[in-house]
Amino acid sequence: MDTDNGEWECAAIIGRINLYYFTGTMQDGMLLIPRDGDAVLWVRRSYERALAESSFPRIKPMDSYRAAAQGSRNITDTVYLETELVSLALFQRLQKHFPFSRFRPLDLQVSKVRAVKSAYELSRMEQAGKIHERVLEECVPRILTGGMSEAEFGSTVFSVMVREGHHGIVRFGGMGIEIVVGQLGFGESSLYPTSFDGPGGCYGLGPAVPVLGSRERKLAKGDLVFIDNACGVEGYQTDKTMTYMFGKPVPDEAIDIHLQCVDLQHEMASQLKPGISPSEMYAGIMDSLSPEFLENFMGYGHRKAQFLGHGVGLQVDEIPVIARGFDEPLQEGMTIALEPKYGVKDVGMVGIENTFVVTPGGGRSITGKSPGLIPVW
Repeated sequence: MDTDNGEWECAAIIGRINLYYFTGTMQDGMLLIPRDGDAVLWVRRSYERALAESSFPRIKPMDSYRAAAQGSRNITDTVYLETELVSLALFQRLQKHFPFSRFRPLDLQVSKVRAVKSAYELSRMEQAGKIHERVLEECVPRILTGGMSEAEFGSTVFSVMVREGHHGIVRFGGMGIEIVVGQLGFGESSLYPTSFDGPGGCYGLGPAVPVLGSRERKLAKGDLVFIDNACGVEGYQTDKTMTYMFGKPVPDEAIDIHLQCVDLQHEMASQLKPGISPSEMYAGIMDSLSPEFLENFMGYGHRKAQFLGHGVGLQVDEIPVIARGFDEPLQEGMTIALEPKYGVKDVGMVGIENTFVVTPGGGRSITGKSPGLIPVW
């Protein structure tokens, strides 16, 4: 904040994910941070749980924001807030009790801090990555059974992941994004359009719940199986995509394209070093591809993701993003999911995704090294 917003005097953290990051507990409350004074975690519910879970030095109870305002000093006219999370109604409630008349965003500053992972955070993600690798590379081939529905496949994978240690929730930062297990599909299902900003598709359970998988689409011999999901431990997630060939190989063209995606991931991983610009990395990769390959790269038809990878941690969609406009150099300890994928007509979404740690020697995968297209027959 001192670097980006030198005039700041007061900041308030309200989002539960950010509260967990800064205090170690996820309660209904507010972390109030005056520039010249001590930060205080004000908790409405549950104060008792906050005391039990958090080692934050100053935790105080509040019945309402009025109590927090009366107990706070050094409150200024302008407050810095998570503007991507705080609703207008909530800001107006804050204004009712605090002397704020203006607000400014601190979302980017919080994201920058969270982007570089500590040793503790990396240990949680590495544990999640081991679970992810074990389930998708070893367990799923034993789960796939002819005639099972996508919904049955997804619910079985979820059960196995939780049993293995997954915390059971997939968290995104985007407003209104809900995913159960992840995106998954048999054959052409993985090309079906969705509102989700990613390469893959999914029929889902229906218009009201376009997630999990269809109850009607059943697994048949020759199907490509696609699953893109997250696995988390103590809040920290990894992102991984794996593909399988059920009963017999998919067409040679699809295999060749898939292997090109695997090679692209290797190339990108080798560039994940401190000092590299994500936007330059994106441009270099995209410029190296032929117009024919770009036709259905990172999606299908007109539905294409405008990135090649993204930060991951407490949420699946963090910064940095391997895309245009992200010019700040990578730093050691950042964690990035690389996901080169390609939609193949009448076959499905091929490609791969793993989560990598940025190191001086390039990206280190923490979710396995299988090239995918695992044969199941």
